[in-house]
Amino acid sequence: MCRTVRRAVIIGNGFAGAENQCYGLLRALGLSHHRLSLYRVRRPKDGNNKWLSWLPVSTHKRLDQLKRQLKFSGHGEKAASSIGELMSHSAVYGGADQSDILEADAELIAANASKTFEKDGPLLVVASGRDTISVASSIKRLAPQHVFNIQIQHPRSHLNRFDLVISPCHDYYPLTPEGKKTIPWFLRGWITPRQPPGRNVILTLGALHQVDSAALQTAALAWHDELASVLRPLLVVNIGGPIRHCKYGADLARELTASLLNVLPTCGSVRISFSRRTPKQVSEIVVREFHNHPKVYIWDGEDPNPHMGHLAWADAFVITADSVSMLSEACSTGKPVYVIGAERCTWKFAYFQKCLQERGMVRPFTGSENISETWIYPPLQDTAEVAEHVIEALAERGWKLHA
Repeated sequence: MCRTVRRAVIIGNGFAGAENQCYGLLRALGLSHHRLSLYRVRRPKDGNNKWLSWLPVSTHKRLDQLKRQLKFSGHGEKAASSIGELMSHSAVYGGADQSDILEADAELIAANASKTFEKDGPLLVVASGRDTISVASSIKRLAPQHVFNIQIQHPRSHLNRFDLVISPCHDYYPLTPEGKKTIPWFLRGWITPRQPPGRNVILTLGALHQVDSAALQTAALAWHDELASVLRPLLVVNIGGPIRHCKYGADLARELTASLLNVLPTCGSVRISFSRRTPKQVSEIVVREFHNHPKVYIWDGEDPNPHMGHLAWADAFVITADSVSMLSEACSTGKPVYVIGAERCTWKFAYFQKCLQERGMVRPFTGSENISETWIYPPLQDTAEVAEHVIEALAERGWKLHA
């Protein structure tokens, strides 16, 4: 008997980049408008908990609970009540914007999947990020015949816990000859995948996302009144923020502004956006240079966010090298993408930049470009290709997607 998958659960970690990959995959599968639930694995974040983020999330929570019990011990029922209030308060586990999203409970999700299987069919579980691994794998262990689980981003070990693992190629960089020279042998087991890709591992070049032709067409219509009349070519500049393996600050901001000033004569208009991770020192330098320039518009961070409109209407992009997600989205459009700061990337992030350049998808932004010139490359289609693999894997189980 062929079962139909018509419902899905996302196990998130509260980070937009990770959860967007889950939504992107479900959109490509046609399940984003069906029965979809979001649960989150939350780490304690108040006080000294930021120093414990390297621990597995379950261990981190137990230590945090023990700390609170010790702090309030001796206060009787009032203390117990206070602990309960503290443990449930949204600020403890990631902020008020997450308070209406349920905590990911593997036992409850698995029990519900089994109980409703005959009526509602199999449950597709999609998770992304290190903190979600134990929950997603536990759901599969508790309801193996009723759940199909997909883990996005490499879980490092015990891949048989998942039906499918979606991993970017650069996660395997430490296993390459070049990577082995960078990572000491005694650390490889902790920070690298422990085996080559297996049958249930799907490799991608970049990150999964929600940008497809339908989304771009919708965005083009939604932003037509604002962007259709801007002078061409339109150069969109997306600025992220430094990460551990791609560090920068005011130095990159000064380099970016100098290069933009050089290419402005070849642009009709420029639109600049900052991310939530952009340091103030970076944004201030850019704003100071361009806030009164007639060709340049700088988004003020207020809604509506023009990101999808920019992807739809841009003729070319300049993107800081730190963001795999922004680069993956831009490269899916097939339009010229210039990268600034790639030389500052190290380890697997440098490998990612190298792969994009070798495929002709990106070029370094030097300030000598003529933005009116273009080049062609096969658009990045990781999300659609992964969706095809998922459909094939479901078919092997005798399951199909809801049409």
